[in-house]
Amino acid sequence: MFIKIDAALVQNYITTLATYGAYGETGVWRTAYSPEWVQATNQYASWCEEAGLSVSRDSVGNTFGVLKGTEPGGSIASGSHIDTQRPGGKYDGALGALAALIAIRSLKEQFGTPKRTLEAIAFCEEEGSRFPTAHYWGSSAIIGRASAQDPETMKDFEGETMANAMRSIGLDPSKIKDAKRNDIDSFLELHVEQGPVLEHAGFPVAVVDAITGIRHYKVTLFGVQNHAGAFPMDLRRDPMAGFAEIASGLIDTAHRMGRPAVTTVGRIHVEPNFPAVVPASVTFFVDARHPHAASRDELYKKQAALIKEVAERRGLQFTVEVLLDHAPCPSDPGLVTMLQKVCEQQGVRAMTMASGAGHDSQQMAEIAKVAMIFVRSKDGRSHTQEEFSSIEDIVEGIRILAGGMYQLAY
Repeated sequence: MFIKIDAALVQNYITTLATYGAYGETGVWRTAYSPEWVQATNQYASWCEEAGLSVSRDSVGNTFGVLKGTEPGGSIASGSHIDTQRPGGKYDGALGALAALIAIRSLKEQFGTPKRTLEAIAFCEEEGSRFPTAHYWGSSAIIGRASAQDPETMKDFEGETMANAMRSIGLDPSKIKDAKRNDIDSFLELHVEQGPVLEHAGFPVAVVDAITGIRHYKVTLFGVQNHAGAFPMDLRRDPMAGFAEIASGLIDTAHRMGRPAVTTVGRIHVEPNFPAVVPASVTFFVDARHPHAASRDELYKKQAALIKEVAERRGLQFTVEVLLDHAPCPSDPGLVTMLQKVCEQQGVRAMTMASGAGHDSQQMAEIAKVAMIFVRSKDGRSHTQEEFSSIEDIVEGIRILAGGMYQLAY
């Protein structure tokens, strides 16, 4: 049983969707509830209708294309987000939403009506690129985690509330709870890898067995401000010296643990920030990730001990504030095994790996069995206008997605 995917259709969908919010030569700037986002979701809904799917939208703006099955039971769903970074590329998120639609369209054309209902989903917001505290907004609404009060307090970078942005396109924030679902059995998400692992290993696709745990935390080191020349080194309580040692140590901790542990120090604020002054304080932000719970806890424990040891040895006071803490999300073992077998059946070379980025699947795991499929990213690039995945790799990925949906729904 070979599943055929129309490469020309894939190319057309990707190219056309990228015109809504086109930025520069290859980029896309399409934030939640913007005019470009509305145009893109309308196009997606139109394609769903052309494919013979029934179309609906929920109270936060998620768009659904549904192929009704002949038997009862929870639906088999797939999709991803349709918003982008500022700017992003053509593939992050959008490819997963399009892949779900193309997979269902192809299954319908080749095998007819499924036994279980199939759904293609374009989530309204995952990136937080317009409303920075609204990560996974669309999928969070589906699992019942969003409240009617949230849009009144969440603001974009220009100060507009999400509630006003929603109302401007005809959505009613007071009805957010209506988006909650409890009728999805399994959720499969196709996504570009956003890293270099597949390319280095020489595989076009991967089955994802876990999504990383993510912790963002803010550290402030407090020392004593002094003259950069007149104050002896052995008497200083220099928070910048402490930062340099801690930042290097945090990154080295992840290095020593090895893949897939990662740590990034991505932002620093020094007060005062002058060449000839020993600063009074240094604030920096840490992103630490691991997809396996025990190793994640080990990484966080080692990093906390390092911060404490260096600060105390250098006579610094310190505070640590956890800003974001998402637990790892293991994929459903049965779905992983099934997708691995589909790769063999379809003759697609694939590896199994963990995701180093967060995805809507982490939210959907609250109400459904989940697994993911990765498509190779050229040079591992993403969250950039230069991100690229070849049509050949994308078609292979959609064949695996469609094969998985066939196993679950037909």
